[in-house]
Amino acid sequence: MKFPRPRPARRPLVAAATLAALTALFPGAFAGAVSVASRDLPAPERGLNLLVVGLDGRKGVTKEEKERFRLGGQGCDCTDVMMLVHVSAAGDRVEVVSLPRDSLASLPGEHRDRRTGKVHAPHQAKINNAWAEGGPDLTVETVESMTGLSVHRYLAVDFRRFMDTVDQVDDGVPICTEQPLKDPATGLDLQPGTKRVAGGEALQYVRSRRADGQMDFGRMRKQQRFVANALGRLRDGVLDAPGRLGEVAATLRGTAAGERGISTAELLALAARLRNLPPERTEFATVPVRGFNANVEGVGSTVAWDEEGAAEVFGRLAEDRPLPAAEAVAPSEIQAAAYRPARGASLICP
Repeated sequence: MKFPRPRPARRPLVAAATLAALTALFPGAFAGAVSVASRDLPAPERGLNLLVVGLDGRKGVTKEEKERFRLGGQGCDCTDVMMLVHVSAAGDRVEVVSLPRDSLASLPGEHRDRRTGKVHAPHQAKINNAWAEGGPDLTVETVESMTGLSVHRYLAVDFRRFMDTVDQVDDGVPICTEQPLKDPATGLDLQPGTKRVAGGEALQYVRSRRADGQMDFGRMRKQQRFVANALGRLRDGVLDAPGRLGEVAATLRGTAAGERGISTAELLALAARLRNLPPERTEFATVPVRGFNANVEGVGSTVAWDEEGAAEVFGRLAEDRPLPAAEAVAPSEIQAAAYRPARGASLICP
C-alpha cells in the first residue's frame, strides 16, 4: 500500500510526541548525510538535556481530517506529550523519560498568564498546563524544578506537523500489537499484528489512552514504540538523502521563537555528533509513579510521582549515568504505571 506524500505547498513537520526526538534518539540514521552546520549546540560536561513536547494544537487541520481522525473539539494549547531526552556527554547513550501529562506540578512564580495577562504567584497545576499558561519558558522552568536537571534545549510540535511528516514516509510507519486495540475516543481500530499507517492513523495511535486499559501510561509506551519504528522507516530512505534530510530538520524546528528552542542547525549538529549511535544504546522509560493524588481544588485528579524513584532516575541523568533498572525502583500503586525501562531496539516491530 502506497501512502501519499504531502503537496509541496504544505511544509512537513515532525511531532514531539514521536518523531520530534528522532535526531537525538537515533542519530545514526543521519550518517553520511549530515554536514556540521553549527558549533553552537551546547556540550555540557554531564550531558545534554532536550525537552520534547507534543502540543494539543489543531491549527491547519482540515474539517475533513477532524471528522475522520476524531480531532474535533477545542485544542487546549497544552502539552499532550512530554519527553525528556538525555544525550550522554560522550555521545554513547541516549535516555528518554516520558512525563505523564497529569503529573501534579508546582508552577514557579511570579509569572504572567499569556491567556489573560494576570500575574500568578506559584501554584499547583497539572504539568501540561504550564505551556498553556506560560508557554515554553514556564514549561522549561517547571520541568527543571521537578527534575533537578537543566533543560538546555526544547522542541515543540503540534498535530498538523505530526501528520504531515508521517505522510512523508513512503509506505507508512509500522505499528504492531499483540491484542486488538479499539478506542472510540480517537477512532483507533487495530487488529493483532503489524500494520503500516499514514499520518492521521498514526496520530490516532499515539493519542489513544483507552484502547488497552492502561490509560495515559499505555499511551506513553505507544508513543515510545512509535518513535522507534518511525525512525526505522526514515532510515530506509528519507535520512539517506541530503535534500530530504535538510527539509525534515528545517521543518522539525519550525519558525517559532524561543530562548532555548533548538535550531535547525543545532539539530543537524546533534545528528553529526551522534551519527554512530545504534538503537541498542537508547533507552525509554516513564518517570516512576507512586499513585494518584487526592483531588486538588482547581486542579482535579493528578498523578503523584514516586519521589524516591524519580530522584534516582533524574539523579543518574544528572551524573550522566544510565537509567536505574526496574528492580531498583519501588513498585507503583498503579499496575499500569510500572517503571520498566526498554531498549530502543526492543520496541521495533518485527
